[in-house]
Amino acid sequence: MKRIGVLTSGGDAPGMNACLRAVVRRALYDGLEVMGIRRGYAGLIQGEFFPMTMRSVSNIIQRGGTILETARSQEFTTQEGRKMAALKLGEANVEGLIVIGGDGSFRGAHSLFMEWYIPVIGVPATIDNDIYGSDYTIGYDTAVNTALESIDRIRDTAAAHERIFLVEVMGRKAGFIALEVGIGGGAEEIIIPEVKTDLKAICARLKEGKKRGKTSAIVVVAEGDEAGGAFQIAEKIKASIGLDFRVVVLGHIQRGGKPSARDRVLASRLGAAAVRAINQGEKDKMVGVVNGKLVLTPLTDSWEKKKKLDKELYDLASILAK
Repeated sequence: MKRIGVLTSGGDAPGMNACLRAVVRRALYDGLEVMGIRRGYAGLIQGEFFPMTMRSVSNIIQRGGTILETARSQEFTTQEGRKMAALKLGEANVEGLIVIGGDGSFRGAHSLFMEWYIPVIGVPATIDNDIYGSDYTIGYDTAVNTALESIDRIRDTAAAHERIFLVEVMGRKAGFIALEVGIGGGAEEIIIPEVKTDLKAICARLKEGKKRGKTSAIVVVAEGDEAGGAFQIAEKIKASIGLDFRVVVLGHIQRGGKPSARDRVLASRLGAAAVRAINQGEKDKMVGVVNGKLVLTPLTDSWEKKKKLDKELYDLASILAK
């Protein structure tokens, strides 16, 4: 293999640039040429390729977002779109592709491999941390710390005004962010998709807390919970116990900003590992870290298998909240 391509796809995550930097510099160190592909699969179909050098990735390890940019591509979900992408890779003499993104990006990479046998390696980058095959995904740690800083500030206001605050965090259909933020922020309640929400019990505990002298509370809500979003849950709590409340939806603020040290190191390890894997003939795999060790997982496992949330951590949160 002489030349590889790299793209970032799906939602941006802090640390994507650090990963890109590692991909480019490890590839050049190994004697490979690197073609950057702008705007994810949309740019791949349009042939938006450019050669990357050591200097192309200078001074980006600390930057959020992605210098390659990212975009959704409906065209790539079609066979005709993927055929065009494969033709563009062939025209540019790109022999393998590294995809930095989440499970939707990996599905596209897998289809490209199955239909055109283009070697692909995925690198998990999503704040949701919901990818099977890696204990942590790039961007997760930064998102947790961003949300935690916000909750610390909100708690000051909650205490000053004697109110309940419901804080909705991102995570799609997973509660990883909500659980860690809830424990780190000392939340009274944590509502996540992995555990059935019992609003009656939550209301009872909030009332009991008020009786014991608690004048404020923080309830962390994962955006994908079956009970609804923070606004819906807040209305139900107010109707049940009549306490004053406010709702804060942190939203996309969790995606931006400088990546944490942990995300920069993780991204560097995974980016370099992806280059090593594709250069050694691996294909249709994802690089990840499990128990501190670099591992390869079939791309299909990354979305077909369910990543388990730590139930012991959830139980601990309930104990500490009392």
